[in-house]
Amino acid sequence: MTPTQLRAYSAVVRLGSVKQAAAHLSVSESAISLHIGQLRRELGDQLFSRTAAGLAFTPGGLRLASRATELLGLQDITVLEVSAAGRGRRLLRVGASSLFAEHAAPGLIERFAARADDLDLELSVRDPGSFEALLLSRTIDIAIGPPPAVLDPALTARPVMNYRVVVVTGPDNPIVHLRPSAAQLRDQTWLLGPSATAGSGAIPDLLARLGVPEERQHIYQSNAAALEEAKRGKGVTPALSFAVAPDIRNGSVIQLPSPHAVLEAGWHALTRLDQGVPSPAAELCRFASTPRAIQAMMRGAGAKAGHFRPSVHVTLWS
Repeated sequence: MTPTQLRAYSAVVRLGSVKQAAAHLSVSESAISLHIGQLRRELGDQLFSRTAAGLAFTPGGLRLASRATELLGLQDITVLEVSAAGRGRRLLRVGASSLFAEHAAPGLIERFAARADDLDLELSVRDPGSFEALLLSRTIDIAIGPPPAVLDPALTARPVMNYRVVVVTGPDNPIVHLRPSAAQLRDQTWLLGPSATAGSGAIPDLLARLGVPEERQHIYQSNAAALEEAKRGKGVTPALSFAVAPDIRNGSVIQLPSPHAVLEAGWHALTRLDQGVPSPAAELCRFASTPRAIQAMMRGAGAKAGHFRPSVHVTLWS
């Protein structure tokens, strides 16, 4: 498969016709048809067929559509990276758990990026269970989130920051007048961010410890969105104590006074042992545990556009 073939196919998928794809790419329809035919022969799949309602894609055609977008995006990113390297710039690819990325990464990135004018940072949200594979395949340079139960000997882990998870709810929820037991907590409606879907981490650990059934778990696009629903009295939500402290002070949420509704946890930075010295990943690993960095993570800040390029990874939910 060539980039030209994938670009032609991606245009057909996006625009819904060979004619429109040809016009969009400023080539002839026969050129688009030629590229599609080459893909069909190479992959042994019809990919799509014409129907009265438009194009109907085969399962393989749909899979190729997804992969084509990823591969073309990777090609574009590679071109940018090579260009940046040619200008003497360095790139640091950071993989982070959803909880860390939402609450702590912005402040850390802003402080760290300010230390080096020749450094670009790319942040992507990853499942902690994939950290080791991503590091070993060199897809990312450093991972920050919950530590693995068993660390691969090719990697090293360094503590970054300890934090506390508390359970809060709106002031109108009747449970605020109780010292809820584990069973009472288990029976609540739990409003959760994407961190709850990870294979490991503080939020999954808390839910597992309490035995919260899946039908009681409502997942939102962010932890902040889940907190907003909790403020409206729709249920309870686990939150980082430092992040929710202002809401507790102003009374918009109430922390549940139960030992079952508190969990102590920590984030670690994982890197490969074979990275060059010095490397941006090793620099960030050392810096992340300093008092200055921890203060920045707790306060939060935005990164300057010249330093930060987000890497977007889309997960389809059914």
